[in-house]
Amino acid sequence: MENFITFLQIVVSIVLVTLILIQERSSGAGGAFGGGGGGGFYQARRGLEKVVFVSTVVLVILFAGLALLNLVLPI
Repeated sequence: MENFITFLQIVVSIVLVTLILIQERSSGAGGAFGGGGGGGFYQARRGLEKVVFVSTVVLVILFAGLALLNLVLPI
């Protein structure tokens, strides 16, 4: 059972890293250092961007739950 939880945690972490890397707030090299071409205003998430954001939040919660479960279960 513990091996399955560890395997599931690895899979969730890989998908989570991928989703985080897919997200982008502003394009270009300036966006990587805090600048941006968006004019500094907040834009609502729509479509695929919203799906990626919500999926990221769900996977973070799942990853944290799996980590806690991995700690609680006896070896």
